[in-house]
Amino acid sequence: MTTRRTFLKNSAITAAGLTFGPVLQTSGKPVPPSDKVRIGLIGCNGQGWSNLSAFLENPQTECVALCDIDDSVLQRRAGDVQKIRGAKPAGLYKDWRKLIDNKDIDLVIVGTPDHWHCIQMVAACEAGKDVYVEKPIGRTIEECNLMVKAAQRYKSIVQVGQWQRSDPHWQDAVDFVNSGKLGKIRLVRVFSYQGWCPTIPVLPDESVPAGVDYDMWLGPAPSRAFNRNRFHFTFRWFWDYAGGLMTDWGVHLLDYALFAMNVTAPRSIMAMGGKYGYPDDACETPDSLQTIYEFDGFNVLWDHAIGIDDGAYGRNHGLGFVGENGTLVVDRSGWEVIPEKVNGKIRMEAVPLKRGLDVGLKNHVKNHLECIAGRNQKTNASIEIGAHIAKFSALGNIAYRTGKKLVWDGTRFTNDVEANAYLVPDYRAPWKLPVV
Repeated sequence: MTTRRTFLKNSAITAAGLTFGPVLQTSGKPVPPSDKVRIGLIGCNGQGWSNLSAFLENPQTECVALCDIDDSVLQRRAGDVQKIRGAKPAGLYKDWRKLIDNKDIDLVIVGTPDHWHCIQMVAACEAGKDVYVEKPIGRTIEECNLMVKAAQRYKSIVQVGQWQRSDPHWQDAVDFVNSGKLGKIRLVRVFSYQGWCPTIPVLPDESVPAGVDYDMWLGPAPSRAFNRNRFHFTFRWFWDYAGGLMTDWGVHLLDYALFAMNVTAPRSIMAMGGKYGYPDDACETPDSLQTIYEFDGFNVLWDHAIGIDDGAYGRNHGLGFVGENGTLVVDRSGWEVIPEKVNGKIRMEAVPLKRGLDVGLKNHVKNHLECIAGRNQKTNASIEIGAHIAKFSALGNIAYRTGKKLVWDGTRFTNDVEANAYLVPDYRAPWKLPVV
């Protein structure tokens, strides 16, 4: 079963349906300068670097600029690019705005923490760039709305980092769900139990490390003293910057619940959870959470935990489409069908595990490059797809934080005015929510 660490290691080497663009030629022939896609990466430490590495496997790409607020990360990644392509990028920046202003850049990869995605993606679109933006595209509903508007207004070719949309076995699973063989689906069980992801201990605040522009790292987030728990990877567990496992893994997995069931917005949401496993650690987001999304005729259940691996169906992550005749289970390793057996009678044939090929990120990047070449905005994970699922995950967190069952009309909560305060972010000056 895939862990995040395994994925990060391996990955370095359309709202209506999933499409796979033609594979770009990698014959070794020289690529004319006019066909080059010149890339600038903002946020070089983790997934941003994995994304860039996948792009650089394609000969028509060139990395011309890197940006990171941490000098040590910036210089290390410049050296890594040199190892791959023989030369360091010409532009090395600590201020992302200078990278956006670089007229040599065609494509911007936004690999920063979640609280930066909206401002940086909108700015890149305004500057005429295409964008690969990490998931979730935004922390709030309004950020997502603005990012969709920006991509549409400036006609940018945007791919969201939901690379499972380009991994073929996920589409095969959706096709089986849509075949009707499972019978009526009562529940979509979505779960992420991450044993590799342990608690983080409480640490004291400290001085900002040398070479780090911490004020720029904070950006629109509230001003706080430097604390290592809030920096680099573990920013995910603090509300100022992200939404915990609900948004980190939820946008990948819940996306396929919506896709296979052909829905976008729930009627209502309720959530229960807390810091059950690690009540005294430094995390703000819950280590255990169950969220119920209500639709007509079925529910979607989100269930997550950190520090333990015992999810459903003997897996640590995945989805179970629970039908009258059987349950289809899918995760990053593949999919299978477990038949219902009622009163001794089996209602359908089992489908043994059909293994995936682990080519999601590779295909995702190729699809983006093909869409850039054809100026086709319907990438495999378009900005519209990314917005739907980022909003969906955010709704679950809002239900948890308010402790209420919330009724949603697709735009706002109709039964709780106070909950609507979570829909729009409050940015720290001088940063402002973009106007599109």
